[in-house]
Amino acid sequence: MKLLYSPFSPFARKVRIAAIETGLQDRIEAVPTSTEDPASGLSGRNPLNKIPVLETEFGPLYDSPVICEYLDSLHDGPKLFPAAGPARWKALRWLALADGLQDAALLIRYELTLRPTEKQHEPWIERQKAKIRTALDRMEADAAELDGPLTIGAIGAACALGYLDLRFADWGWRGTHPRLAAWHAGFAERPSYVATIAQA
Repeated sequence: MKLLYSPFSPFARKVRIAAIETGLQDRIEAVPTSTEDPASGLSGRNPLNKIPVLETEFGPLYDSPVICEYLDSLHDGPKLFPAAGPARWKALRWLALADGLQDAALLIRYELTLRPTEKQHEPWIERQKAKIRTALDRMEADAAELDGPLTIGAIGAACALGYLDLRFADWGWRGTHPRLAAWHAGFAERPSYVATIAQA
């Protein structure tokens, strides 16, 4: 299998962590890929021209939740996607919340780095920041749900928080979310998390 990714993408990081946690990393060739490079062939694999993409024997898979669930189907160990019941829905809810936080953070990043300063729309940026704040507040309130067996929801949450550390370290989310910060500190010691840290 071949994974098209960027080391700075929190969505791709989620896939890379899932691959390590399921013991599949040695079966995957990770290929750094730019969404801005037409020669990368990315759009031929994903018509949305987004990463990550996993090339499989039956064709490409995208996006990150689909890839992670596929990887979870390939191993016999504890599953990252609980099979049924409340545990499954809580894991998927965490995944959706984390992905939404990442979406908002990426939109802010693009606005600040790709648009000229005079064309940046501050009210729109503030709306994205509000989404991030409310997501963090919900994560803080429900942080106890992240304890226990590792799930895709916990991986997603860790990647979302890691992206804030990477791109918006000055926001200081830990100071107002102590339970979430304590959980993240523990997760950050996992070898899969350490191995996938990107340098700004």
